[in-house]
Amino acid sequence: MYPIQRNRRLRSNSSLRALVQEYHLSPNDFIVPLFIIEGKQKKEVIPSMPDYYRMTTDLLKDHVKKLWSMGLKSVLLFVKVAESLKDNKGTEALNPKGLMQRAIDTVKNAVPEMVVMTDVALDPYSSFGHDGIVEEGKIVNDTTVNVLAEMALSHAQTGADVIAPSDMMDGRVLKIRQRLEKEQFFDTIIMSYSAKYASSFYGPFRDALDSAPGFGDKKTYQMDFSNRSEALVEARRDLEEGADIVMVKPGIAYLDIIRDLKEQLNAPIAAYQVSGEYAMLKAASEKGWLDHDQIMMEQLLSFKRAGASLIATYFAEAAVKLI
Repeated sequence: MYPIQRNRRLRSNSSLRALVQEYHLSPNDFIVPLFIIEGKQKKEVIPSMPDYYRMTTDLLKDHVKKLWSMGLKSVLLFVKVAESLKDNKGTEALNPKGLMQRAIDTVKNAVPEMVVMTDVALDPYSSFGHDGIVEEGKIVNDTTVNVLAEMALSHAQTGADVIAPSDMMDGRVLKIRQRLEKEQFFDTIIMSYSAKYASSFYGPFRDALDSAPGFGDKKTYQMDFSNRSEALVEARRDLEEGADIVMVKPGIAYLDIIRDLKEQLNAPIAAYQVSGEYAMLKAASEKGWLDHDQIMMEQLLSFKRAGASLIATYFAEAAVKLI
């Protein structure tokens, strides 16, 4: 006897499939990472990230206007700092006229409604390429956290809406929240990179910002990719310390972690589809091995299905054109 229920009935044509589709993507889902450099009228190719660029602040102005016109409402800023400005103290990170501070100001002047998120970590500013201050070959936690708190305050004072600490130092969310509260930045949001794994997917990003570690690796502070339950511990602690949003990074290989946090936490979950994931799809599609747009949309939707509320992705512009 044939079954009374035939699951294929609701798949029989595109209109029916659209009616019962469980998850959808919209421009509101995306965070657009942007790489900023010094100079004027410069747009630099990133060889390991095809179709993605570093740009100067004068070009940034027009670019964020374009993003806004496309319906994209959030940018995440990263800066490439000149070698001459790097040290082991994060000095340039606190410069009120530094590149990050000027980039924030540029975006806010161009599109005041744009949500500006800022990377808070010392690796772009470090002569060692690490996310913290180095003493006797070790990345020291508490001294680093003090600098990160001042860095976050500087970003908030310049106009950042969301502070995004990506360093994975212990206690940095609490220190940042306390510093912001003391200076009456009560509404500044913290999006913590709570489950940031020591991954090999970050290579092209480090090329983009010239921020690869000068010695060793980042495994003493970023998470072991073998671990799952530890991510929940990290995320819960960050929320207790004052985070508003928690992030999982990288993305596709960590959908299980996104789902765990979604099921266990009452907070927005962000996912970061990182540079290596971007580069892999670009390379495969250039070879003709994969359909670029189809795979891109499938991957992005997988983040929503897993439980992500926000998706930081280098595909944001391309995806919005297809939605």
